[in-house]
Amino acid sequence: MEVPINAGLVFMGYPQRFFEPGYVWHLTARCHNRDFLLNQVLYRKLLTDTLFENQARYLVPVLNFTVTSNHVHLLVVSPPDRDAIPEMMRDLGSKVAATYNKKSDRKGSFWERRYHATAVESGEHLVRCSLYIDTNMVRAGVVRHPSEWKHGGYHEIVKPKQRYKTVNLSELSRLAGMPDDPSFPEHYAGWVENVVRRGHLCRDDVWTAELAVGSVKFVDHVRRQSGYAPILKDENNMLGEQPAPYGAHIDCGNMVEWGF
Repeated sequence: MEVPINAGLVFMGYPQRFFEPGYVWHLTARCHNRDFLLNQVLYRKLLTDTLFENQARYLVPVLNFTVTSNHVHLLVVSPPDRDAIPEMMRDLGSKVAATYNKKSDRKGSFWERRYHATAVESGEHLVRCSLYIDTNMVRAGVVRHPSEWKHGGYHEIVKPKQRYKTVNLSELSRLAGMPDDPSFPEHYAGWVENVVRRGHLCRDDVWTAELAVGSVKFVDHVRRQSGYAPILKDENNMLGEQPAPYGAHIDCGNMVEWGF
């Protein structure tokens, strides 16, 4: 699947919360000091179970997710309530942190103080971001294929559930440009296979270091709504994939408070 040339922007300092209903956000949250606090299945399952509960409670459509041993990826859609996503993230983080600290007789922060939030344009950009999320543990060398990692949305996308669904498949297919297409799961599985087979697994910080990823028009809209002057990057290099070790430090200004 080919992705068109993109533009992106980086804001210096701390940007205002940009909000617009219907926008897709890629959220990433990391454990304190990037420690592997989610290494046990117990805590990864607790986080996925809480995400299932919270997406219904806060009415935040979840398009995809994966829970690794030291960080979490979520692909969500902004609902009409501007506070829904921050509250969902606060609730999600608090429950897991409290349970871990109690069972481990541990004190102190469980999560990094902020989570990253990147606006992603619908269509092919959204699909590529979703594929990037699914292949996270393949890049890490933990599994050979996303199907081997239990704590992610891949399984719900390629084999849709009838009940107890976290991933909103109809929203994902609509925003990917294939509304109401019953063959979407099959297409998606094929895209994942293509990424894994071709070895396009290098880490790409564009999905976590940018405030927005998409066309020039999309990025410019986010820039104007946010009210900050951006540093526009070279369009030809926006999605260049640079290898990086699993858990490497990302230093950027695009961070949103957990709000604890």
